[in-house]
Amino acid sequence: MAKRVKSKFDPITLEILWRRLISIVDESDTTVARTAFSSLLRDAHDYTCMFTDQKGRELAQGSFATPGQSGAMALGIKNLVRKLPRDRFKPGDVFITNDPWALAGHLNDVCVMSPIFYKDRIAAFTACVFHHSDIGGRVSSDNHEVFEEGLFIPPVKLYDGGVLNEGVLDMIRWNVRTPEEVTGDIRSQIAANHVCAEKIGQMLEEYGMENLDDLADEVIGRTERSMRAAIEKVPDGIYRAQGIVEQMKGKPDVVIKAAVEVRGSSILVDLDGSSPQVDWGGNVVYNFTYAYVFMAVKSMFDPEIPNNDGCAKPISMKAPEGTVVNCRFPAAVAARMQIGHFLTEIIYRALANAVPDRVIAASGGTPATMNVFYGRSADKKPWHSVIIRGGGMGASARSDGHHVAIFPANGANTPIEIFESDTPLIIEKRELITDSGGPGKTKGGLGRRVLFRVPDDEYAPIPPVNLGIQSGRYRYPPEGLFGGKPGAKAQFLVSGEHGNPYGLTQLKPGDAVIMDAAGGGGYGNPLERDPELVEADVLEGYVSIEGAAKDYGVVINPDTMKADLVATDELRRTMKKAA
Repeated sequence: MAKRVKSKFDPITLEILWRRLISIVDESDTTVARTAFSSLLRDAHDYTCMFTDQKGRELAQGSFATPGQSGAMALGIKNLVRKLPRDRFKPGDVFITNDPWALAGHLNDVCVMSPIFYKDRIAAFTACVFHHSDIGGRVSSDNHEVFEEGLFIPPVKLYDGGVLNEGVLDMIRWNVRTPEEVTGDIRSQIAANHVCAEKIGQMLEEYGMENLDDLADEVIGRTERSMRAAIEKVPDGIYRAQGIVEQMKGKPDVVIKAAVEVRGSSILVDLDGSSPQVDWGGNVVYNFTYAYVFMAVKSMFDPEIPNNDGCAKPISMKAPEGTVVNCRFPAAVAARMQIGHFLTEIIYRALANAVPDRVIAASGGTPATMNVFYGRSADKKPWHSVIIRGGGMGASARSDGHHVAIFPANGANTPIEIFESDTPLIIEKRELITDSGGPGKTKGGLGRRVLFRVPDDEYAPIPPVNLGIQSGRYRYPPEGLFGGKPGAKAQFLVSGEHGNPYGLTQLKPGDAVIMDAAGGGGYGNPLERDPELVEADVLEGYVSIEGAAKDYGVVINPDTMKADLVATDELRRTMKKAA
């Protein structure tokens, strides 16, 4: 257990200071929402703001933080702070990097980090990671090395003592397709860090503090004790699971193996036996793997406590180097979520028998689907847009899964109006898919169908329209738990024909594209679902009358749209005997 020391803060002051920290980092978040250029940031919230103490220990993160970015940043910022000499930092410095192995796992996640000075001494650090829509390179999951995937920025000073390094900004500008958007988003990151630094300085002045160290010790220590207390309630043992992740067509599938050892108040996750790294962009760096392992454990054992360095202290991980969960440079990593997102699901599966009421079935939004669109419009101007889409969330012991959730990542589905304003494409349909949620005592969330068209009139873009897809669940549906059934699989159709969902697709004017997101897995025996809930599902259009009978043994009268309880009892008895 974490050592308990006498607090330097009374409970009321501590609570006020903690709420102040959260409000500061959330104000940074708001700055991003107001100033970012890209809809992926402004509307889908694919970014993370955080700050640390002067040792690099994470203290607070914004409400919009995504687990993959925040968990990887917590490791990465600490390592950068310890690696860079202290005398290299001065007021007005801004560092920038997108090194996948140092931070969040692929080149599109660009980190801007700044030291916070108070009374001429470093008091803390603030950092902001954006998923930039455009980082140059060949936008496709089937790249073979990181060199193909875009501009690689090592840790360099973008601002040195408040003076902009124009050469760094020019290097970025000349390596991307949409330089105004990219440089605008970088300035948004700088603004977010500036807000955080200014507000931290005001708080230190107001409360007569020299730095955040004492407050960090208190918050991190309390968080660690709370996390360990939750873990101690689980029986000691080693809990195992493995999962299969589909690969590119014609290649062997990826295997992820996990042994989760619970020992007292600590957890060790050993991923030994997982597949070697692959020759496409699904490889995952150590930081990103740890982020989703941490997300699984945190969400199961103490979801309400703050995310900071204390949460991570009880959780350690082994991931053999050279495997798909800890790849070596220069592996391709652009599509790391296609494998990395599955870590959370596999940890849930391993601990399902130990804590059945704290896990969920597999989700259709694992992995989240990222679609990268780019090309030239009819007036020959380049355009570039990224959207992320979720699928049905897995059901739990307590509730049905949410529809079209981006899980285990965090983010928002891009609104149709934004997509159509950013691109020359037209959305013709967006709807939930009936019967796509996995049947169970609690039902998996529904997937969603999106139909868009490339116009072939005077507004038609210059061909080709490039579509890079990072997704999954086309061959293996999301699994259920404890007798729950799988959700529906994903689907990708181009003008009625099955397309290649694992790489780059080139579309032409007139093409119509259907993208179906998978449904979530069910939890528990579907024949135990309350017939009234099935009746409500049918009325809402979530389940068809035929699906109610086939999957749940519930007979719905098509005239009254009510459940026939006598016929339902008889059908369920028949189905149980046949099982």
